[in-house]
Amino acid sequence: MSLVNHGESFDNVPRTKRQLGLFSAMFLIFNRVIGTGIYATPSVILRTSGSVGVALLMWFLGALIAAMGTAVFVELGTGLPRSGGEKNYLEFIYRRPEFLVTCTYSIYAVITGSAAANNVIHALAKEPSRFNTRLVAFLCLTFILLLHGSLLKWGLRLQNSLAMFKLVILSAIALCGILSLAGITGFTVKEEYETPNNFQWDKMWEGSRGDANAFVTGLYNVIWSFVGYSTANYALSEVRDPVRTIKRAAPMAMSAVTMVYIFVNIAYFAVVSKNDILGSKRIVAALFFRNLFSEGMERILSVFIALSTLGNLLSGQFSQGRVVQELGREGLLPFSGFFSSNKPFGAPLAGLFTQYVVSVAFVILPPPGDAYLFMISLSSYCSALINTLVSFGLLLLYTSYLQAYDWKPPFRAPKLVVVLFAISNLFLVAVPLIPPTSGSRTYEHLPYWSHVLVAFSVSAVGIAYWLFWVKWLPRKKGYKLAREWVLQEDGVSRCIYRKVPSSG
Repeated sequence: MSLVNHGESFDNVPRTKRQLGLFSAMFLIFNRVIGTGIYATPSVILRTSGSVGVALLMWFLGALIAAMGTAVFVELGTGLPRSGGEKNYLEFIYRRPEFLVTCTYSIYAVITGSAAANNVIHALAKEPSRFNTRLVAFLCLTFILLLHGSLLKWGLRLQNSLAMFKLVILSAIALCGILSLAGITGFTVKEEYETPNNFQWDKMWEGSRGDANAFVTGLYNVIWSFVGYSTANYALSEVRDPVRTIKRAAPMAMSAVTMVYIFVNIAYFAVVSKNDILGSKRIVAALFFRNLFSEGMERILSVFIALSTLGNLLSGQFSQGRVVQELGREGLLPFSGFFSSNKPFGAPLAGLFTQYVVSVAFVILPPPGDAYLFMISLSSYCSALINTLVSFGLLLLYTSYLQAYDWKPPFRAPKLVVVLFAISNLFLVAVPLIPPTSGSRTYEHLPYWSHVLVAFSVSAVGIAYWLFWVKWLPRKKGYKLAREWVLQEDGVSRCIYRKVPSSG
């Protein structure tokens, strides 16, 4: 069967190692996109937009941008059906100077793959403190490492189960809100709380802010709520029939995400008044359960949030561990044979452990306040930079300039979609450069552009490493680096760099 039909022959991974089917790939994406944000982010979006109508409009725009991103990454995934995601696409497009993009991306990959579990503690019914929050996050990440690193099938089963659980719970929240909006007995807002009128036409747009900066900030938050549509691309070497699967799994997952986001927002606005959302310090999901059921239901909500966080972390660590493994296969990391291996449990334990160490460091080391927010902002901004290069690079593949690359993937995203997606990523890169409005601050003590400066500094570190490893050291010792592919004992190929003596 040809590459066009299934894509399994692209990197010759043994079929026995392809354990992700359609639903596992779909749930991998769904879990990664939906974390804890849907329980709290709607109130942030409402605050920046000023009205329910504009807030919902922002969510629709975010869904549109996510759909464009999904189409772009489906095209890239079908054209290069191998684990690694953006690493593969950047290497394919930006081939000169040789090895530069690989050196630079390797540092970005570690930063963007970091994860923090700071909501799990609520499920234990304890007051979040710096110590117990970090302890629970550490235990959670350790559990994920052991599960995904030694019991791959059980890890996938738990990951899929949590995604299904999350889908059912959020669908139930959406249904309860719609029943309340329809006035069904048993789903009306309790008498002691303000009855919302958010969907009356005049009230729906009341308070809309004309401040462009505020709209941009809100839309920025919405767009980041949809990030994760490329998650399955990181593990395509473990997907059965990767071309056919990614063409179905990604749209299915993102369609489910969009439906959940839109209808859960409608449910919140149907049950909780605008004044309550803006005036209360509690998350909007807690207000929803309080108004419709009772305050005692908040403990159950804490369990939902904790399990949602666990599912999100399972998906994130699973996919980012594969990126580290691909960097090992690229021969870029020290002891590359170790990092590229699936020994001893048939899973990329070394890659997962590397990601685990970085994630634990991100959880434990930062003090409260600016440092933690800075690290999250840095991770997000690095991801935006990478996607900007990927999307504009895909446009280059359509031009005569790169015609020799013979880019003919089994799936093609419409060119207009690629252009709009590239612009949206440029938007994400540019927005943090806009000074915040008077009276608002990004950080308490740091300049608002701090994470932007560090993100570009990361590029400088990658370039410096490339200059040392690829240019200066070979010139000093009289050799050139030549890349070639070899087959490992487990049947999976990896890249090695050989030192070839320079002529003359």
